[in-house]
Amino acid sequence: MQSVAALAKRAGFVTSRAMVAAALLLPAGVNAQSQNGLSNLFGGIFSGQTQTPPQPAPGSGGALPWTGEDGASGHPLMTAAAIREAAGNFNNCVAGMWPDAARRNITQENFQRFTAGLSPDLRIMDLMDSQPEFTKSIWDYLDILVNDNRLAKGREVLAKYKAQFDATEKATGVDRYIIASIWGIESNYSTQMGDRSVLQSTATLACIGRRQAYFKDEFLSALEILNRGDLRPEQMRGSWAGAFGPTQFMPTAFKRFAVDGDGDGRRDVVDNPTDLIASTANNLKKDGWQAGQSWGYEVVVPKDFNYMLADRAKAMTMAQWEKLGLKRPNNQPFPHPAEKAYLLAPAGAQGPGFLMLQNYRVIMKYNPAEAYALAIGHFADRLRGGQPFVQPWPRQERELSRTERLELQQLLAQRGFYKGTPDGQFGGQTREALRSFQASIGVPADGFASSDVLDQLRRR
Repeated sequence: MQSVAALAKRAGFVTSRAMVAAALLLPAGVNAQSQNGLSNLFGGIFSGQTQTPPQPAPGSGGALPWTGEDGASGHPLMTAAAIREAAGNFNNCVAGMWPDAARRNITQENFQRFTAGLSPDLRIMDLMDSQPEFTKSIWDYLDILVNDNRLAKGREVLAKYKAQFDATEKATGVDRYIIASIWGIESNYSTQMGDRSVLQSTATLACIGRRQAYFKDEFLSALEILNRGDLRPEQMRGSWAGAFGPTQFMPTAFKRFAVDGDGDGRRDVVDNPTDLIASTANNLKKDGWQAGQSWGYEVVVPKDFNYMLADRAKAMTMAQWEKLGLKRPNNQPFPHPAEKAYLLAPAGAQGPGFLMLQNYRVIMKYNPAEAYALAIGHFADRLRGGQPFVQPWPRQERELSRTERLELQQLLAQRGFYKGTPDGQFGGQTREALRSFQASIGVPADGFASSDVLDQLRRR
């Protein structure tokens, strides 16, 4: 249950695509591409904050100013003084990247043209270190993302671009419904893609703040895209972290995965549906997508089940899971008993379980948050004509606040279960510690951080 505000795919922190999802469930890793979509879609809807948000200053064009405060991460480069000092050196920093740009075959004319007039967007510093006090539960998250309006629009998109989906599915083996699901969840089918300049955002982050080396690569990659002529600067608008387009590519991910689907000489993942569909499919294929396989199945977990087995590292065959008592809610058989899967129980013993296959892991590479990947898979199934999840969620449970999450980690540490540094952000280490505590008191060791578990910790 990693609390986030939008960070990156395979880069050491969760990005804005995972802004909401990673706030709900453990991210499996870090995803350099996932700096995008959900933050643009919903803004702060999942932060759960009740106070009135700050308003833009009159005449600011709608942009919020930097608060001028130290970042919540405590990183020395995120102090207000360090941010001001780096901002004062911004022009020199950008100019100093010319030798690196030249080594990437960017012309000096284009470097000067595309960097002329760039100024730092310091509001990004607040967004980079945002730590919302409250988060939404996974069931609220799914309710918002997988809804009738979005499904209707998704079916329209599938029909409108049937020829493109047909060709891409034939060429790559990637399920069209997964591609359509990513498109819908990332940008609400191209209607909410973010409005920040990718060049300005990545230049800001390349010169200011705690992830400069990472974002320098993103900035230079953005310049490469423009230098090659795949996209125009006005097309490269997106999240504060630099993701752009309907399925939210980071510049480095664009370089790795974008393809020219219609042979016009450009890889336009913003306004060309053929390139967009083909490029998103190419991303998933290169990440290991298995053609003809599902992402996973909802399962009924028996009472008294050993939830220590609910672990990504403990994959077993479907037949082995069946022997342990797991079954599909409608009693349908598993199509391929020899397929290996791991058990995910996002709401613990009180909610449904899911057996996750290789393609779920691939979606997790696209974005490293379990809640996000679950939403993508479920949305795709619904587009295909599938039904909602059968088992109920424990809607009576409330999400712990960040203050409570921090307290829970501190109590686990005091009792010898948690070895990390309490920070209010839940990852695998917290989950394992919580399971060990639950096992020690004789309750299901499902790793679900409920208010009841916190109360039990307080009493001991």
